[in-house]
Amino acid sequence: MLSALKAAGYSTYRIRKEGLLSQSTLQKLRIGIGVSWENIETICSLLRCQPGDIIECVED
Repeated sequence: MLSALKAAGYSTYRIRKEGLLSQSTLQKLRIGIGVSWENIETICSLLRCQPGDIIECVED
């Protein structure tokens, strides 16, 4: 997801500087831990996509 944000012009520096996502959320994205729906909504807004475009359901 971070690579998609970067391709859209949102570096992690810009994301933090503009307060779009918190540092802890960025870290969760880096290591693949789930994030809140609010953060997913923000990411979808930035990427102009739907949640299904960026979420994958993986069985344990």
